[in-house]
Amino acid sequence: MSIVDDVINQLGVTREQAEAGLGLIFKMVKEKLGPEFSQVTELVPDVNQLINKAPAEGAAEGAGGGLMDVLGGIAEKLGVSGLGKLVELADGFKKLGLDAETLQKYVKVVLAFMESKGGVAVKELLNKVLTAK
Repeated sequence: MSIVDDVINQLGVTREQAEAGLGLIFKMVKEKLGPEFSQVTELVPDVNQLINKAPAEGAAEGAGGGLMDVLGGIAEKLGVSGLGKLVELADGFKKLGLDAETLQKYVKVVLAFMESKGGVAVKELLNKVLTAK
């Protein structure tokens, strides 16, 4: 099963939302990891096609304060001091019609998939990028 199928099955999103949301996440991971991103491409061969499906950057209409407040509220409920880099993805997910809670669920699916395919070291590499402040 592919990572796209995992997201669709676990989160109940459309194929387009799954691919574009994963594209947003992997685009950020690629930018932050640099050469280490090759570990991801080995495990997700179609990762560059997913990145190409990510919505264009720029604020989504009506995004910003409200969505950031939701992210902050979720972080507080989870006892997390900050959501780190996930905040950078909030506007892109808003463009897909997805909320901050769904963004966090995507990250959990991505981390679980990467661990199942590449082990704890790869999961931790992505986790560090996705949760760094």
